[in-house]
Amino acid sequence: MTVLRPDGIRALIVDDEAPARQRIADLLKQDAEVRSLHEAGDGETAVQMILSERPDLVLLDVQMPELSGLEVMEAVGPENMPLTVFVTAYDQHAIRAFEANALDYLLKPFSDERFEAMMTRVKGRRDDLHLREFGKSLARVIAAQATEKPYLDRLAVKTSEITRFVRVKDIDWIEAAGVYVTLHTSGKVSLCRASLTDLERGLDPSRFLRIHRSVIVNIDSVVQLEPLSHGEFELLLKDGSRPRVSRTYRPSMEKRFGQRL
Repeated sequence: MTVLRPDGIRALIVDDEAPARQRIADLLKQDAEVRSLHEAGDGETAVQMILSERPDLVLLDVQMPELSGLEVMEAVGPENMPLTVFVTAYDQHAIRAFEANALDYLLKPFSDERFEAMMTRVKGRRDDLHLREFGKSLARVIAAQATEKPYLDRLAVKTSEITRFVRVKDIDWIEAAGVYVTLHTSGKVSLCRASLTDLERGLDPSRFLRIHRSVIVNIDSVVQLEPLSHGEFELLLKDGSRPRVSRTYRPSMEKRFGQRL
């Protein structure tokens, strides 16, 4: 523990990575309203310290081994949690849930200015009424995470000798190939045993779009759209591929982009 000021905010930093804890600690030490700092390197220690030390503020890493940030929150109980700022490197789904419930978060790597803005918000929510409302928001986060559909982030590609994993976000497009699908990733091709329909159910619809009965594309890989005859289109992708948008799937593409094509 590092004692900084005779009065003010008592803060707890929870992160399994020491450099991440140090980064936050250095910034908190510059804040005149911070009274003391505690640190926890894992979720179980965090639960114990929240219940015993009763900090005013917890900066809680979302992704930790053994006990995640959300599991820490569940173990303590939303009604017992102090003001909590979630810290995450990549959990976009969690961020949407936190935003929807008026919670703050820090997305790694964050700037000094973003940290200061977060602290300003924390200081404005320290009275009892805000704390009671905050507890209700935390309960909503837990409920949202429990029901939210997890999307695939990696696909296993097996060969006769090894199994390797392809990051879903790196896939440009996917093509049906019998009982397999062909994954096109930066010009490389891999076979994955799955049906296109089953795979579609596991992909984030905000990122992946089915454009043909045998093709799904990563929207971020689309460079341009070129019209063909009879209401069909051809997409030019970053890897130079040109998959076709059939008339059947054209309405879903228009709905996704919010305009007629």
